Amino acid sequence: MRLNKFLSYCGVTSRRKAENLILSGKVSVNGKIITDLSYKVNPEKDKVYVENKLLIPPPKVYYLFYKPKGYLTSLYDPHNRKTIKSFLEKLPYRVFPVGRLDKHSEGLLLLTNDGDLANFLLHPRYEIKRTYWVWVKPELENKKIIKLIKNGIIIENKLIKPLKFKFIKKEKDKYIYEVVVKEGVKREVRKMVAYLGGKVYKLIRIKFGPLELKNLKPGEIRPLTMSEKEQLFSFINQLRSSTIFSKASSGEFT
Repeated sequence: MRLNKFLSYCGVTSRRKAENLILSGKVSVNGKIITDLSYKVNPEKDKVYVENKLLIPPPKVYYLFYKPKGYLTSLYDPHNRKTIKSFLEKLPYRVFPVGRLDKHSEGLLLLTNDGDLANFLLHPRYEIKRTYWVWVKPELENKKIIKLIKNGIIIENKLIKPLKFKFIKKEKDKYIYEVVVKEGVKREVRKMVAYLGGKVYKLIRIKFGPLELKNLKPGEIRPLTMSEKEQLFSFINQLRSSTIFSKASSGEFT
């Protein structure tokens, strides 16, 4: 792990500001001052000091977060738009979101400081399922939905096929559908609804892999329960040991 990244991981400061600390000679590794920004450390073996204070890496943490509508899934925005950073500041450790939801979408996000786990869950090879509820108007034609599931559509030069696109219920003048996808292409659910002739009025992610939103409310964050962590790591171990997921999918990000 690069030294500036390690300093950020330990909650000292941002990566960019960590570079200034390194260049100013305030950081040492195993008793030697380091000013090389490309220097890498082993978090499990090396002893890193900032101004003679030993850094203790934080424990790996995992939270479920209900991202509200109207916030960017980002920790910084150059245009000063609202981001999820304001919700994360109350947590005891620095974390980042796994994947993204666009500004107008809401629902489940996993927050963690476990980079290896995040990279695994976002890798296209493993085709992690994302489940959404989407409020649409007008009602979508069933024949078009069947055709979409069978043939898919091209989004960002990729062939996208929903695993499920099912009518759930009507709520006032809106029609609610459950959509399951595995590619994680930007705004894919919205683009599929538009292809079917509908307009999205509300979009909530209710599941990501084995994790579920359940009764979490907008803006709420809670740690994963022991059971949820066991399910998550069991799910990952199953994917790692499976040959079914060896082929690359067409998706990239959620």
